[in-house]
Amino acid sequence: MLQHTYSTTQTVATTIVALLGMAFLTLLERKSLSYMQLRKGPNKLGLAGLPQPLADAMKLLIKAASMPTASNQTTMSVAPTMALALSVLLWHLYPTTHSVTHKSLGLLLFICISATAVYSIMAGGWSTNSKFALLGATRAMAQTISYEIPMILILIFYGLISNTVDLSNFCENISLKFKSLLMIPMALMWLSTMLAETSRTPFDFAEGESELVSGFNVEYSGTKFAMFFMAEYLNILFMSLLSSILLMSSANWAPAFTFFFLLTRGTMPRHRYDLMMDMAWKSFIPVTLSFMLLLGPNLLLT
Repeated sequence: MLQHTYSTTQTVATTIVALLGMAFLTLLERKSLSYMQLRKGPNKLGLAGLPQPLADAMKLLIKAASMPTASNQTTMSVAPTMALALSVLLWHLYPTTHSVTHKSLGLLLFICISATAVYSIMAGGWSTNSKFALLGATRAMAQTISYEIPMILILIFYGLISNTVDLSNFCENISLKFKSLLMIPMALMWLSTMLAETSRTPFDFAEGESELVSGFNVEYSGTKFAMFFMAEYLNILFMSLLSSILLMSSANWAPAFTFFFLLTRGTMPRHRYDLMMDMAWKSFIPVTLSFMLLLGPNLLLT
């Protein structure tokens, strides 16, 4: 009973801290982009603009919610809730040596949750009965089919290297052997699929503002838009944490990977949609399969 209470307390605390981190990540992004563009970010509200995320959240929560007349209102309400719930559920996999309930299959559970998240985007875009939103949702589905195959193969690759699918066990040093040399190109492919997984620049096709008028969430406002917004930034934080664990065998590098998201948004243009799918199918999948074939005999020898 005591262990169950401690586990619940730990999960709740992790979720609260993740939500706070997500709120101030929005401020960090706006500040970073402003300095990259030689201008000032939010700096009027409070001390150096620090309360700005709270003001933004209050504005979205009190804003009147509007729904298109022709929309499927039930599905339109469930989709953002589902997106936020799946993003919060990811933080149940937070790897720590002090965890009472050990998630021995954490990597597999991450794959299941990330694969399910696209359904919330699909439902959100379809339920509004808007052609722009539907096109954004369709792009997200096609994008998911393309990049999730190499993403799963890369995760399997790292699982084979560490001989575990427990995220807590990844936080150990890996000796520099032949298999470690294969991690360098796999890491570059992982960074690309990480950006695609979170629909961030240069792979933000589901929210192509210049093409789709904000994409799948164009008809959302108020609290429902805030849920999609929160889900996106919670995913960014968790993918930064996961990248730090997989690539650096430590959670301490997560802030560096988070800044990588901001840097790519401030420096890179949007990739062409067809080129992204060609890259996933014709480059990433053959390379990841080849590297796994190279890794197999080495694992047998070790």
